Amino acid sequence: MLAVLAAVAPVATRAQKADLASADKVVARSTSALLALDDGRVEEAAALARASLGGNPADAYAHQILCRVFYAQDRVDEAVRECETAAALPQSQQSASDNHLWLGRAYGLKARHAGLINGFKLAKRVQASFAKAVDLDSSNVAALNDLGEYYVDAPSIVGGGTDKAKALAARMMPRFPAQAHLLLARIAVDEKDNSTAEAQFKQVIAIQKNTQSWVDLAAFYQTHSRKDDAAAAVKSGLAVDRTHGPAIVDAASILIAMHREPALAEQCLRLYLASKDKTDEAPAFKVHVQLSRLLADRGLAAEAGEHMQTAAALAPVFTRNSRQWQGL
Repeated sequence: MLAVLAAVAPVATRAQKADLASADKVVARSTSALLALDDGRVEEAAALARASLGGNPADAYAHQILCRVFYAQDRVDEAVRECETAAALPQSQQSASDNHLWLGRAYGLKARHAGLINGFKLAKRVQASFAKAVDLDSSNVAALNDLGEYYVDAPSIVGGGTDKAKALAARMMPRFPAQAHLLLARIAVDEKDNSTAEAQFKQVIAIQKNTQSWVDLAAFYQTHSRKDDAAAAVKSGLAVDRTHGPAIVDAASILIAMHREPALAEQCLRLYLASKDKTDEAPAFKVHVQLSRLLADRGLAAEAGEHMQTAAALAPVFTRNSRQWQGL
């Protein structure tokens, strides 16, 4: 028996190595596609994802990457198609959870462009997709956050409701207290209980002590016309920033919307574009456009034009769509 095993083992090992080598190439392409997507190079990301699909048409992750490529560019129907494909393919529960999360986001994007009747239909799909993502992986914090936001924002006729949001917050509290308090803050805002909302946002800061939690508080102040408090919260968030990730783009957007601290907003956008922590949460080509507009307002037309050209090189299809361009 040992002799037989010894004879077949080398053959099996060679076959396994060949399979792994092939799999590694697919994973490498998918990983490279994600890196390109995070860097804002959406055309390159799409090409790499399609190369992965050329080797394995059932690569759910490559379809998810394509969905996100289209989502970042507001290419609604293509995003929905790719996410529906990703969600339908066999995969692990964790991967399936992420794919249903992105499917819900794609449906949400489409709902924003739909009429009333189609919007209601799509809203139900959004809720179902987020709920499925949570059912598949109860530790998927992004899915929990998106489902909670949906419950707060959507009317009961399409599955929303603060009662559901409160129940979800209670479920999240033991494992994800910061996210639970953030959801409670959003519920309080919806109920126009501003003092409770402010306290909940501050509770998130006490737990996480990160830039995003300060920016969330700043956004609350901004929407309630507390501009001085909003600017102070942004500065507190930037004081603890170490990674220059998407949170500082949100910070810049708040300052720009309030017409406050343009130099600081410009610095935030430049730091993000130079960062290794860019993600498709804040697509780099859109950030280049934001920066271009700030520079144009300062009369720096040449540099503003350079950033617009960079945005066009990163996302040529997006930048040819004037309506999407205007909506940045």
